[in-house]
Amino acid sequence: MATHFSPCSSSSTNFLPSSCFKNETTVLFSRFAVTVPRKSTWVTQIHSRIQGRNHFHIKSSNGHPLNAVSLHDGLDGSPTAKENDKSEGKEKSAIPISEAEKEESTLSITVVGASGDLAKKKIFPALFALFYEDWLPENFTVFGYARTKLTDEELRNMISGTLTCRIDQRENCEDKMDQFLKRCFYHAGQYDSEGDFSELDSKLKEKEAGKVSNRLFYLSIPPNIFVDVVRSASLRASSLNGWTRVIVEKPFGRDSESSGELTRCLKQYLTEDQIFRIDHYLGKELVENLSVLRFSNLVFEPLWSRDYIRNVQLIFSEDFGTEGRGGYFDNYGIIRDIMQNHLLQILALFAMETPVSLDAEDVRNEKVKVLRSMKPLQLEDVIVGQYKGHSKSGRSYPAYTDDPTVPKDSRTPTFAAAALFINNARWDGVPFLMKAGKALHTRRAEVRVQFRHVPGNLYKRNFGTDLDKATNELVLRVQPDEAIYLKINNKVPGLGMRLDRSDLNLLYSARYPREIPDAYERLLLDAIAGERRLFIRSDELDAAWALFTPMLKELEQKKIVPELYPHGSRGPVGAHYLAAKYNVRWGDLSSDDS
Repeated sequence: MATHFSPCSSSSTNFLPSSCFKNETTVLFSRFAVTVPRKSTWVTQIHSRIQGRNHFHIKSSNGHPLNAVSLHDGLDGSPTAKENDKSEGKEKSAIPISEAEKEESTLSITVVGASGDLAKKKIFPALFALFYEDWLPENFTVFGYARTKLTDEELRNMISGTLTCRIDQRENCEDKMDQFLKRCFYHAGQYDSEGDFSELDSKLKEKEAGKVSNRLFYLSIPPNIFVDVVRSASLRASSLNGWTRVIVEKPFGRDSESSGELTRCLKQYLTEDQIFRIDHYLGKELVENLSVLRFSNLVFEPLWSRDYIRNVQLIFSEDFGTEGRGGYFDNYGIIRDIMQNHLLQILALFAMETPVSLDAEDVRNEKVKVLRSMKPLQLEDVIVGQYKGHSKSGRSYPAYTDDPTVPKDSRTPTFAAAALFINNARWDGVPFLMKAGKALHTRRAEVRVQFRHVPGNLYKRNFGTDLDKATNELVLRVQPDEAIYLKINNKVPGLGMRLDRSDLNLLYSARYPREIPDAYERLLLDAIAGERRLFIRSDELDAAWALFTPMLKELEQKKIVPELYPHGSRGPVGAHYLAAKYNVRWGDLSSDDS
């Protein structure tokens, strides 16, 4: 069953009126850059990153300053943007910020779909965490918007139970919560009602109190109403004197056609620079560290190719089923829900060439090159499964089709394994194996890099016939218990010559006792700063869907029945045959990783 997106309006209205762009190049940048009084902690943190004596640039999660144009949403075709492009390669002067401009900006964050689980469990807690760590500007407000009738106080009561302070809290947690909740307000309305969004606009203006308004909309809603919300907000609730940005949650369609249609509809009201397609896995600490590990450590970069790497495995598993999300999940399945976005994004980051810089466009350009170098998935390189009911230790575990929101004859896969290949000089012939599933024996997300066997290994006889035990393996555990470890061969102390496989282990909780921020915190902060490096560009999305759409259509047209596997098991047997086809053994199935 396909998801039907709202029909596109014939209007070509942009989220930010073109009249607002006149002579605003430096003003918009300045108005975002300083939105707080001089003495606030937020300004102190920004000043600690000073580039020049009297001027500074904002830095985002890539550690590099944003230029004025990148914060100037929708200006790609403007004369100012072209002039800046011509000056590329020359040192750009920092933009001075006046005291008056420091106090005349405000940030308004509207969470659309505020009564939903994602908003309650992730978005509001992430915003509070940013506030607690003094990452939000002084002048900010948070609005919840949904169809549910709530008062401001009821919204505050609803989200207060999900807010937590850092383990290393420096201030009274209750006081900080109270301060944050006083900034939270609610407006009930229909998602396709321009009148309701006009009322929201009035409330936003009341809180903004005449200051320059920068507005961020977070669409925590089903994709079939994205366009309705964007159209209503663009016409009635966009900023007239600052920037307006929209964060869009996955899924971005369910195939190439629906994804392209969604993009086309959104771009009737938004420019590409205003659309922030979020994939929260790109905000996870270990995924962020992937490029650091590779590009800043000489020991790894020379090994990062077909010459030394035998295969790469991207593994995602959950130890629970759909648990109430069956209705949503049955329309997408594990391939669309996990593999086409989370795992493919990690693959692109892993395999990309060295970008020119850490600028968002340079990084995303390299990711797109990887995706375009890959051949579309073939059905013979894919295994699908679905979990069935199972009893263990006197406890019964339900089957996928036992979920009351799932059709009894559903063929939607809850497990999938696939082999992908990149047709370029660096990775030719190296299998990239993906595996994702629900109701498996453990919860984990990791990248495993298995290196080639040592040629002419002197100690071959010590390993017998199991040469895989002699293979070095680099593992990046994304969750849980974030870690990076390298499996090496080592002599066991003693008089004999007995070899053992040992780990050189960087366990984050031991090395870095400070609590790791949630991925949504990093991504929200980047969206506020206008940093797009961790968000998905439209051509990147097109290339990703081009890899999976033909296979998905064939899977559905041929009505392939998924292989059943017991709830709580290691998944269907077919996944092992797929790996063996390419002379690979799944790394997460070894005795020391179970």
